[in-house]
Amino acid sequence: MSIFPYIYYMIISFNITSDDRQIAIYAGMVTSAFAFAEFSTGVLWGRLSDRIGRKPVLIGGLAGTALSMLIFGFATNLQTALIGRALGGLLNGNIGVLQTTVAEMVTVKEHQPRAYSIMPFVWSLGSILGPALGGALAQPCISYPSLFHRGGLFDKYPFLLPNLICVGVLVCGVMVGILFLEETHSEHKFRHDYGHRTGQWIVQQVKATWNRSMFGPRPVPQPASSAEAQLLEVKSPLIEGPPEYRTNESSPRSSRAPSPAKKPQAKPAAKKAFTKQVILTIVSYGILAYHTMSFDQLMPVFLSSTPSDQPAQLPFKFTGGFSMSTRTVGLMLSFAGIYTMLAQLFLFPYIVDKFGALKTFRFTIITWPLLYFIVPYLSFLPNHLRIPGAFMCLLWRTTNQTLSYPSNAIILTNAAPSMLVLGLINGVAASCASLSRAFGPTIAGMIHSWALERGYVGISWWVSGLICIIGAVESLFLREVKGRMDIDPEDDDEEAALLDPEEIDAALRDASAEGNSSKRD
Repeated sequence: MSIFPYIYYMIISFNITSDDRQIAIYAGMVTSAFAFAEFSTGVLWGRLSDRIGRKPVLIGGLAGTALSMLIFGFATNLQTALIGRALGGLLNGNIGVLQTTVAEMVTVKEHQPRAYSIMPFVWSLGSILGPALGGALAQPCISYPSLFHRGGLFDKYPFLLPNLICVGVLVCGVMVGILFLEETHSEHKFRHDYGHRTGQWIVQQVKATWNRSMFGPRPVPQPASSAEAQLLEVKSPLIEGPPEYRTNESSPRSSRAPSPAKKPQAKPAAKKAFTKQVILTIVSYGILAYHTMSFDQLMPVFLSSTPSDQPAQLPFKFTGGFSMSTRTVGLMLSFAGIYTMLAQLFLFPYIVDKFGALKTFRFTIITWPLLYFIVPYLSFLPNHLRIPGAFMCLLWRTTNQTLSYPSNAIILTNAAPSMLVLGLINGVAASCASLSRAFGPTIAGMIHSWALERGYVGISWWVSGLICIIGAVESLFLREVKGRMDIDPEDDDEEAALLDPEEIDAALRDASAEGNSSKRD
């Protein structure tokens, strides 16, 4: 997201062309390089996360992204920029793995809307900071001449500064992941994790230091009597629970408590994992990624392009843009990101709880084509209404995107036949989306360049709208499938019976009686 505000000016700095009609093509190539590379490794990272766990793949993806952004920041030509972006796509397969991680953490279906709004919420936070940093820090010698002088490092590499800031954020993310991220894969989450153990030790030391500074040293505990010791021995395993009792599952079960025997879940074959509904959901995800990425590519170019001096021949033959600076474009995208965060927290959970994931997804897809038809006509608005009009279209796009992506993820998770192949399914979905994101900006840029040469700025938008209509028709064939969340209530009753309050009270009474009898003796 951070490259969108300045990619137009970065292509100009490469001295490839000064023609606005050609800049859109090269900007699309740079944007698509990441997605093409991510497509080639998405399934690989999904399978690898099924084999070695989610945490190593997520941390490795962050490190790979940091390396690619360093290369991209030092790029002085198109080839280096493409290599940097492609390397980031090859080393970062986190989208599918993240969705799998969230799915493994949620064990109650009613919690899905809130849980699946977390990742888009964080994405929205990035969409605020990314465009703001990219637009504000790109070409610092021009934006802040008193701080960054000509002839220095940032004059030679005018787009390095925003990438350096992003690398710092990614390094912090790697450290947080190593120390505090828990493994969620059912076959790997109980293995010894030195990083997470170190993080827990750090937290304990910080808490102990804080408690000593606020409340003084803890008093030395007095030795308990024999009766009290017996009572504590009974209370400890039944009430407090042994160390292995703590888990991140919603219904934990002690290893010492008897539990009904369950057959281990067999991992289905790869072919059986991709049912009809899984395939349809993945296709809808790919179509969604295609036209939304095309919008994200076309909108900054449209806002940055110079107004046309050619007379318009309505209703379709006209050109022109808004001639906005990188700072203005970055601020607009950042404000849209702030709205996205609020919508993820409040709007999405409410809408999905009320209407369901499938109906929400269908509604957004059906209403989207009208937006693509309207955007090119914003250039005919009076000057004082241009920015409000463009901002309203951004809010429209943001609302639909806020509701559609997590809804699709919920539909896909519920359609998966087994959690053991969810990493593979999400990997294929991420690869499909990456391929769409790769073709979307490239094809949209080519169509935009071809259309501008003939005086039709709206054709690239209307083609994206046509793709969206195809997705709307395809969404009518989606169905909500009952999955692992639809559990028989009897299972919960069996788990609740493992810790019967009456049995606990009886054990406490027996221990107390034994203590009293020992005193009399």
